[in-house]
Amino acid sequence: MKISVIGCGYLGAVHASAMAELGHDVVGIDIDAHKIEQLAAGKPPFYEPGLPEILTSAMASGRLRFSTDIAEAAGAEVHFIGVGTPQKAGSHAADLTYVDAAIQSLLPHLAAGDLVVGKSTVPVGTAARLAAVIEASGSGATLAWNPEFLREGFAVKDTIRPDRLVYGVAPGEAGEQATALLNEVYASAMAAQTPLIVTDYATAELVKVSANAFLATKISFINAMSEIADASGANITELADAIGFDVRIGRKFLNAGVGFGGGCLPKDIRAFTARAEELGRGDSVAFLKEVDAINLRQRQRVVAMTLQALDKPVYTAKVAVLGLSFKPHSDDVRDSPALDVAVQLRGLGADVVATDPQGIENSRLRHPQLTYSTSIEETLRNADAVVLVTEWAEFKQIDPVSAATLVRVPIIIDGRNTLDAAAWRAAGWTYLGLGRP
Repeated sequence: MKISVIGCGYLGAVHASAMAELGHDVVGIDIDAHKIEQLAAGKPPFYEPGLPEILTSAMASGRLRFSTDIAEAAGAEVHFIGVGTPQKAGSHAADLTYVDAAIQSLLPHLAAGDLVVGKSTVPVGTAARLAAVIEASGSGATLAWNPEFLREGFAVKDTIRPDRLVYGVAPGEAGEQATALLNEVYASAMAAQTPLIVTDYATAELVKVSANAFLATKISFINAMSEIADASGANITELADAIGFDVRIGRKFLNAGVGFGGGCLPKDIRAFTARAEELGRGDSVAFLKEVDAINLRQRQRVVAMTLQALDKPVYTAKVAVLGLSFKPHSDDVRDSPALDVAVQLRGLGADVVATDPQGIENSRLRHPQLTYSTSIEETLRNADAVVLVTEWAEFKQIDPVSAATLVRVPIIIDGRNTLDAAAWRAAGWTYLGLGRP
């Protein structure tokens, strides 16, 4: 099947490459010429495990190409919209400028029977509005909404072998035709009996934002409990294990730590709250404001723990920060708790040296005032405190005995509760976790 993918950022580049890898004839289109040049050269403009391999394979097969010309979308049967929906400046609402621009630029190149498929995360009501725009164009094309559920670090797997598919389609024959086309696009997933929900536009839009809101709530819940654990002397890890055995709750996303970040969860729960307020139902999701507040408070908490642990004034101390990306297996530093902690400590006067396997360059572009090192050993050398804020395997595997010989003072703040506290304490370290005695 001939497919176009409009927008070749994180979502679009992965989707275009994966669709071509699955056998479709795909053109990826973006207005950013530099990004298109990189992709056409087989070089993803961001770090995502597995993407370079399928990008190279798909391009070598001749099934994938990239362009800055929207006219290249003509002739495709299915057009995926994968542009960004950032948070509006000065507001919590989603900025739909790029989505609207993508639709408007695509309209002259649509033909009868074409299917436009939204994948971007948008406020509920957006799909119905865009469907009306497409219908009014007289092109004979229709709209579906097919939310993405990608996890950074696992996006290739999540696209090629999704754990579920959701189609938001129009009622009647148009919806049936859209469903049939999407089933053809996702033929391999359908053959694997991947769970499929075919629903209306509004439900498809709400699936993504409500899923993110639920995950954010679960993370902030256990972080709130970790504050109580610190105050009472309880062990948050054992608490999470105990309640996680309840099948109604489950153990996943019950790891206390510095909190969530990245380009999705924070902006999505804020945009969800803003849209609910626009609909006159702000009270229904008012709790998400506290979820967001708890999450941001965790960053302050890690900074405060570091200040309290130091044996000298912060402005005379060297602090080693392990981690910059918002999660392992990613170079994404958007709204990263790790980078935020490093910046806060630097703002308080500390000599901050930070390292990350993939996030240094993106961090340097945003915060050149920090000192960066690609060497864990150099980062640790003569440090007055070490703060682990991204749980990369490289950091979890650090030998505490060897590390103790590098630092000035063996103090570690485990902002992800990921280290073996007993092993670090046995090596002479003062170990501090969140909610862990």
